[in-house]
Amino acid sequence: MREFTINKNDAGQRLDRFTAKAAPTLPPALVQKYIRLKRVKVNGKGAKREVRLELGDIVQMYVNDEFFQELDTEEDKFLAAFRPQLDIIYEDENLLLVNKRPGLVVHADETEKVNTLVHHIQAYLYQQHEWDPAAENSFAPALCNRIDRNTGGIVIAAKNAETLRITNDKIRTHELRKTYLCVAVGNPRPSSGKIEGFLLKDERKKEVSFYRHPIPGGRSAVTYYKTLQKKGELALVECELLTGRTHQIRVSMAEIGCPLLGDGKYGRGEINRRYGEQKQCLWSYQLAFDFQSDAGILEYLRGKVLRVENIPFKNRYFP
Repeated sequence: MREFTINKNDAGQRLDRFTAKAAPTLPPALVQKYIRLKRVKVNGKGAKREVRLELGDIVQMYVNDEFFQELDTEEDKFLAAFRPQLDIIYEDENLLLVNKRPGLVVHADETEKVNTLVHHIQAYLYQQHEWDPAAENSFAPALCNRIDRNTGGIVIAAKNAETLRITNDKIRTHELRKTYLCVAVGNPRPSSGKIEGFLLKDERKKEVSFYRHPIPGGRSAVTYYKTLQKKGELALVECELLTGRTHQIRVSMAEIGCPLLGDGKYGRGEINRRYGEQKQCLWSYQLAFDFQSDAGILEYLRGKVLRVENIPFKNRYFP
């Protein structure tokens, strides 16, 4: 039997989700079964899987030891030895805003397991003594948004579970406004407007197709754009997403005949080679905390706008 005292980072979670995190190798079907059989108790009593845990609750799990993840001293060694490289544009006790460089993946994938943005952030907070894995039952610092590997810009990291919950809610209700800057090949016509359609992702090819009409499996996508400057065949364009779909800006700009410079998937290879660009010229450069409702512990951020000023491709083509 293992016993857990619910701390502030665990409070508010459903019992079944907490159980799955606390015993990470316990199969999902057994999580539900053990809760149903009252082998997982809250304050000494059986509870339903959807019950929300409260600060100070005692969760007892009558589960075999092999299903629990022991303190991994190798992980501690990794966090202590890893040398985080972060361009921090804002930090407080609840969150961290990082300007991610192009080429860095946010989470581990089939191409990279170690050098990821989330590992840089977790190592940084561990070494700053702001996060101790041994003191947590289920929480680890997490990213609230993600951007493509070869896109640069602002990524939000939550230092605690309440910040993660609030930030995810605000992203979902469009109260966190993310604005992107890009260099497009061609002059968008009209110079500002809305690109609306449906995106369908081919998981095998890792490629997205744009449709002007609904299609089975397609997800609606709305992108607002505004041309800021023009120079020859290039245009500096600002984009804001009403929806946040994979490759949305890249495929939407290509749809109107103005693909992003450097985009190897949706762009124009001969032009990319002429300019020597191998990564799409796209940067998530501004974040506005446009709260329309209560923001809890993040209320102090209401109305705050943060921006990345030094963007390499802007400096090259539109200084």
